Amino acid sequence: MPRQGRINIEGGIYHVIQRGIERREIYKDKADREEFLRRVAEGLHETGHKCYGWALMPNHFHLLIRTGKRPLSDLMRKLLTGYALYFNKKHRRSGYVYQGRYKSVLCQEESYLLELVRYIHLNPLRAKMVKDMTGLSRYPWSGHAVLVGGRKADWQTTGEILGRFGKTKADAIERYTDFVKDGAILGKREELTGGGMIRSAGGWKQVLDLRRSKEKWVSDERILGDTEFVSATLQQADEQVMRKEKLQKEGWDIHRLATKVCALMEVDEREIKRESRRSKLSQARGLLAYWGNKELGISGVELAKYFGITKSSVSSAIKRGGRIVNENKYRIF
Repeated sequence: MPRQGRINIEGGIYHVIQRGIERREIYKDKADREEFLRRVAEGLHETGHKCYGWALMPNHFHLLIRTGKRPLSDLMRKLLTGYALYFNKKHRRSGYVYQGRYKSVLCQEESYLLELVRYIHLNPLRAKMVKDMTGLSRYPWSGHAVLVGGRKADWQTTGEILGRFGKTKADAIERYTDFVKDGAILGKREELTGGGMIRSAGGWKQVLDLRRSKEKWVSDERILGDTEFVSATLQQADEQVMRKEKLQKEGWDIHRLATKVCALMEVDEREIKRESRRSKLSQARGLLAYWGNKELGISGVELAKYFGITKSSVSSAIKRGGRIVNENKYRIF
């Protein structure tokens, strides 16, 4: 079965889960956990995403992420690859660290945001890693402690969560804590790890057809929400894919795009692959990387090969290109 792309919804809320291969530990000690969180913080800063909740367990982790303009994969790819290299080098091992691809569940905000914050933060208590709510508030490897003031993590977005519980911080923390405590008796809730209609091997159009027939297919990606949310999400994803396919059928590729970008920015196309601090050439490279990735679906790896630069440099170029597009209202298609 060919592997399809993930659903990328700007501003979407994703529950991300990744397990260690064969359910092995992915953190051996405090230093491993701190290094992982350092990489999470770094990734959030680079991508502009927000983290509302998280929990590090011995053999898996949970993240609750709201994406910015860049896809979730920009954060997860660097985080998982970088940490795996660190983990293998430190512990003198080789091979896979994780059990397949990470699982990302796109969630309906109003119905499930707070439920997921609670569900994720209760993981240590459900696993009996802490005895009670007091222990959970002191558990250093969960976002719950950050929300109640038990530890600091500047990279975790807390105001948007606590603001839903009260106007003052003290009142909000008290009500949030009661909310989490009430959820402790609910146990493990399978419905919070996915649901609704999800993509199949046939592509988004086929998923919509399957949905009309009420046939349920399972994949590593799920959408958590009511029927209207699922339908709207699939429609948006379908339009994104069809737009890219349409452009590709019209003959758009990196070379044709480069010609148009260079004409727009009035630079010599022969220099587009050359790194330069010249303003217009640098802007042209950024625009080419941004439109190539966002409009044509060209991967960071492919762009890195085209330009002859590193993937991190491509990420910077895409970010720069997006900023230029927004500031100047450029349109090319």
